[in-house]
Amino acid sequence: MASTPLILSIDQGTTSSRSLVFDANGRIVSSAQCEYKQHFPKPGWVEHNPDDIWRTTVQTADEAMTAAEQQTGGKIECIGITNQRETTVVWDKRSGQALGNAIVWQDRRTSGHCEELRLSGKLDEIVRRTGLTIDPYFSATKLRWILENVEGAIDLAEQGNLAFGTIDAFLIYRLTGGKHHLTDETNASRTLLYNINEGDWDDWLLNLFEIPRSVLPDIRSSSSSFGETDPQIFGRSIPILGVAGDQQAAAFGQACWHAGMIKSTYGTGCFMLASSGNKIVRSQSGLLSTVACRTSAERQFAVEGSIFIAGAVSQWLRDELHIIEDAAETESLAASVSSNEGVYVVPAFTGLGAPHWDSTARGAIFGLTRNTGRAVLTRAAIEAVAYQTNDLVASLISDGLSVDAIRVDGGMVANSWFLQFLSDILEVRIDRPVIIESTARGAAFLAGLKAGIFSNTEQLEELWAHDRQFTPSMLASERQALVSGWQAAVKATLFHASLN
Repeated sequence: MASTPLILSIDQGTTSSRSLVFDANGRIVSSAQCEYKQHFPKPGWVEHNPDDIWRTTVQTADEAMTAAEQQTGGKIECIGITNQRETTVVWDKRSGQALGNAIVWQDRRTSGHCEELRLSGKLDEIVRRTGLTIDPYFSATKLRWILENVEGAIDLAEQGNLAFGTIDAFLIYRLTGGKHHLTDETNASRTLLYNINEGDWDDWLLNLFEIPRSVLPDIRSSSSSFGETDPQIFGRSIPILGVAGDQQAAAFGQACWHAGMIKSTYGTGCFMLASSGNKIVRSQSGLLSTVACRTSAERQFAVEGSIFIAGAVSQWLRDELHIIEDAAETESLAASVSSNEGVYVVPAFTGLGAPHWDSTARGAIFGLTRNTGRAVLTRAAIEAVAYQTNDLVASLISDGLSVDAIRVDGGMVANSWFLQFLSDILEVRIDRPVIIESTARGAAFLAGLKAGIFSNTEQLEELWAHDRQFTPSMLASERQALVSGWQAAVKATLFHASLN
């Protein structure tokens, strides 16, 4: 009897590494997760130890694979990888050893360099070429900082022995025993070094950031061959057939590849992607043009809004304020009070993303009284994620896109109170899928298509199903008062940033 084909999906995230195994029906068979340490060496700096990322990736992958194969009698046929985007790491090509910690996408240390670029008049040309904006969020200024500040980096680059990558490229290199230095289009499009119009690394941008081309990985479409794993890692060689940045993978897992379809992922941050099909849509409202997952000859694109702090606000409540013990508590706490009592949390811990793009902004709380307790503060913090999403929706509408429904995923969407509030504030239907692990599922779909486990994208569309739909029920006057309060809080936060 033929064994059941299984797909290992490696989901390397900002706060944890996770591995999930999916079957040929897109169902989760097994999973494993391991958090790893976050490093904050200076205010605004965020780093990860690449060896922690590697260790937890292999550990969870091995655990999930073993459980799935024992449970089903099936076999892992291929691997898909999805990853935190923009996070930047360099390593020695000869040994595979990183030269230091990875600089995380949230890191703000290159704010000064970005401001210099803006003042030099380069913004319009950078936007035209990349679809992005100038911000420390993206990889290019992080890589430039490493070349200038990490001992030995320049020498290795000049010798042709330095490799740069986002986390996908680092994992591919390690998993294949150093045989392949590759990335996919979605991750490449987030570096500020990729020309979105031409689909390749851009010499003008490389010259601007003083990045040698020799350090860059080769680029492939998201559903392609990225080599095979070293047999010493998992006991046998397994082909890596799908790779995508986490947000594009989530959109693919949600079957949001038709123009106009929108997904919003609530993980560490919140990232909304609106598919624009095979056309590049240029936002006039602070959103980004980016590459979407491609499985056909034509490249695919999306408009994206990026919020840096979403689920991370629950971690802040838990780890720094110690007012909750688990993120799951936020739902009952938020529901236990009838309003936010005029309290607004602006979680600009690492600056404000779209549509403001102010890397100097910092978090603030407004409206505190002696009566403000943990329930109100928790509610205000969770509400902030909805208000930030509303800013993105307003930008999409301003750019001429219609927003009728949004498919959501990520850890926060288990919170039904949050999703109802989100629907009320956005005045839009919210669709929560049966399988909320859309990021990992998207990577599995990409790999499974290449392996022939799935025949086409139409089959994948049929596998998507909603668990629950949330529709607006709030009075317009209440919604407007809440949104106005948020806008005033953001305005005050930005004003404070301008004073520094």
